[in-house]
Amino acid sequence: MSAIDVSCYLGLVAMWMLTINILFGLLLSTRYNPVKQWPHRKIPIFQIHNWNGYLALAVALLHPVILLFAEGKQRFRVIDIVYPVNSPVQPAYNTLGAIALYLLIFVVVTSYFRPQLGNRRWKKLHFATYLLAFFFYAHSIVTNPDLKDLPLDPLDGEKIMVEGCALLVIVGIVWRVRRGGSRA
Repeated sequence: MSAIDVSCYLGLVAMWMLTINILFGLLLSTRYNPVKQWPHRKIPIFQIHNWNGYLALAVALLHPVILLFAEGKQRFRVIDIVYPVNSPVQPAYNTLGAIALYLLIFVVVTSYFRPQLGNRRWKKLHFATYLLAFFFYAHSIVTNPDLKDLPLDPLDGEKIMVEGCALLVIVGIVWRVRRGGSRA
């Protein structure tokens, strides 16, 4: 298994974790209470949401770092990871991923400082999550898993998984908007 394969799998794991985190965040935004509503069990959604976010950040940070160990034409340098505009392959698509990573760092750091920021200010900053989702789904869909300049195959198994996760988040957002300001 090559470094590119490991990086690809870590990217998929980060994408799953972030999808779950967005869905939990949408539940939290409605003040969903699993004790009063289904499944009628005490589930610490807030703690799961927080820890999953921290772990997703760790996996997302590891995803590009592994590329430093890639060999051949796809040799990445530290500058290509931090500022991928001139990366050796797929620079535009890698830039989408870098923007997503920087937004993820921003969201996690501002969430850590939520008490100091206050709920109103923090909530406005936390809306960057939707922009983050756009960038990481776009990066996941358009990037070739082997880092080759081949045309996009939207019916590739990994792409279908990413598209399914993006669809889940879109459905969750629509559900949240339709639910509106109602509180459980």
